Amino acid sequence: MLGEPGAHGELYRSRLCDRLGAAQALKNGAHSEGWVRATRKPGVVCCARFALSLQWLAFHSPPQWGAFMKTDIHSTSRLRRDPLVRGLGWASALLGVPQVVAPAGFARALGVGDAFRHRSATTAVGVRELAAATGLLGRPHPAWLWGRVGGDLMDLTMLTRALKHHNGRGLGRTVAATAAVTAITATDVYAAVTRTRRSAMELTAATTVSRPPDEVYALWKDLERLPDFMAHLEEVRVTGPRTSHWRASAPFGKTVEWDAETTQEVTDRLITWRSVDGADIDNSGEVRFEPAPGGRGTEIRVTLRYDLPGGALGQAAARYFGEEPHQQLDDDLRRFKQIAETGEVVRSEGAPGGKRARGEFPQHPARPLTEGELKEALA
Repeated sequence: MLGEPGAHGELYRSRLCDRLGAAQALKNGAHSEGWVRATRKPGVVCCARFALSLQWLAFHSPPQWGAFMKTDIHSTSRLRRDPLVRGLGWASALLGVPQVVAPAGFARALGVGDAFRHRSATTAVGVRELAAATGLLGRPHPAWLWGRVGGDLMDLTMLTRALKHHNGRGLGRTVAATAAVTAITATDVYAAVTRTRRSAMELTAATTVSRPPDEVYALWKDLERLPDFMAHLEEVRVTGPRTSHWRASAPFGKTVEWDAETTQEVTDRLITWRSVDGADIDNSGEVRFEPAPGGRGTEIRVTLRYDLPGGALGQAAARYFGEEPHQQLDDDLRRFKQIAETGEVVRSEGAPGGKRARGEFPQHPARPLTEGELKEALA
């Protein structure tokens, strides 16, 4: 403590050493005091701890880490074959080796000088990169990708502070390095998000149809008629006794497709199915048919489970899940009820089109029909 004998002397010597170190840094050609300051900032320390913690957890306990993230993790073999994951692993190795072997030269190449603190920070970043390379190439796991994201944030923080306090010598190289790290960060974020699967979404809905269970069961079992009442489906094609091919709408005029297999059938009571390996969107579902109380027909209970990955595939499913997905499933069952009871979907006069459910979208209330719509309605 400061009140103890010799405490003031220790404090004085500490400050003197700091000043001597700064003077030596200038003598060695340090071009950016901001790089030195950045390595001592709490924010940088937090980023470093975040990155290293992710990588430590990935190496020591992948299953527990996956549970902590609440994700369904891709298999190690799939990630090991992933060209982007392997590319990032080799990129980490190629960046890490020179930072560890020749930190002074690497720091000078960044335009921040080769003072002791610069070399120390560069070496630490190099060790981090080599750890990421070891994980991504040897034991790939999404946590290693998130570790790279945390490391990128640390690098950007240090480079930004270096630019803020730069004295102009080597500024162009520092700007170029910052731009490169920004691009790398975007790539790492994309890789981390798209290689980490989120928890499956489960939708449930129920309705009562005024028809006996055998008729309702037979109607639903006719898979090729599902697009008549399920708005997101474009086509279901039966490909075998228990297999089928599905195509669904996606944003921007795109579609997603998958093959499915019927896993269980109990006549007039139950139908279950699931997608097979390689599906754009992993999914499964079941439909239960129960006699309604008082002989009022059949109660239908539907459960759908979709395993949505992040990024591009998540967006591809947005059309179905993006706007009140439970309400959309309720609407699908409402249309099924109408088909089962009346043979067609009840439609307003202002909504021309075929009887397939997709013909209802989009509806525009209180507007005149276009010439094309009028021709279609009169056809």
